[in-house]
Amino acid sequence: MRIVDLRSDTVTRPTPAMREAMMAAPVGDDVFEDDPTVIELETKCAELFGVQASLFVPSGTMGNQASLYTHAHRGDELILDDEAHIDWYEVGAAAALSGLQIRHYTAPDGIPNLHAIESLIRPENIHHPKTGIIAVENTHNRAGGVVVPLETIRAVVDIAHRHDAVAHLDGARIWNAAAATGIPLSDWVQGFDSVSVCLSKGMGAPVGSMILGTREFIKRARRTRKMFGGGMRQAGILAAAGIWAIDNQFDKLVDDHKRAKTLADGIRDIPGIHLIPDPPPTNIVVIELADSGKTADEVLVALKNEGVWLVPFGDTRIRAVTHRDVGDEDVATAVGIIRDTLTR
Repeated sequence: MRIVDLRSDTVTRPTPAMREAMMAAPVGDDVFEDDPTVIELETKCAELFGVQASLFVPSGTMGNQASLYTHAHRGDELILDDEAHIDWYEVGAAAALSGLQIRHYTAPDGIPNLHAIESLIRPENIHHPKTGIIAVENTHNRAGGVVVPLETIRAVVDIAHRHDAVAHLDGARIWNAAAATGIPLSDWVQGFDSVSVCLSKGMGAPVGSMILGTREFIKRARRTRKMFGGGMRQAGILAAAGIWAIDNQFDKLVDDHKRAKTLADGIRDIPGIHLIPDPPPTNIVVIELADSGKTADEVLVALKNEGVWLVPFGDTRIRAVTHRDVGDEDVATAVGIIRDTLTR
């Protein structure tokens, strides 16, 4: 049975060409800052995003958490929306590692509520923690791959800086935002004090994320990375995959987006389901099952038995993600099996 794996864009396998690049990569010791392939990747990303410097880290979670730790003063508050990856999928690390207290606002469509952010910022008072960091996620995973508009992103940065706070961007899928809009990557990160971008999601590398920022910030973040256990020694083998992905995969993200729309087109008329949002703006398709009378768990088991793998996104919500290893025939197969499963 052929498996159509739509669980995430993290499940991609290195292509033969990527593996060749990894095997051929010159390496050194990255903790001593002399791995030439890591240096090449970090230089490439700094130039691509228009920042002073970048740092290769093992994962998106480390990218976010090393950034927060490098900025943080223990007891400060971190403002983010209540569906943010930092809060849902990073094991409480902001509190456990950085001593940050989280204040939430609701952003059901994934778009930051500027008024809500302003209202959460603490006035100067001896009894209050300081608002230290405001974080935003783009594209927004739990909102269905929504692209946060550029003007909203820049307004969040402005709010943070007006209130003497740091602005952090969880840009794990910022590549998808750029691909979907045609707006350059450098525009999406402009003004942020730190940015985390992922190489192992839609870009298809097996491991790794980048932290972006000023030279001074990256110097401090490098020390944080070492503290967190992220000094990877001969990391050029992994960095080479990131370089290959940037050179060969970025322009193909639009194909993932087209296939997500094809998937949505094939299932939206199934009675009792809703797509969130509709149509999908990038490569994530979220299916709400509440009106069908079915639960996420029972649907996922039935789909898996037929060779289509998705993940739960709540009691009555499931997620499919298109990626490099899912072709047109795979999408057609998935549409047929999802339709059959949900209309039984």
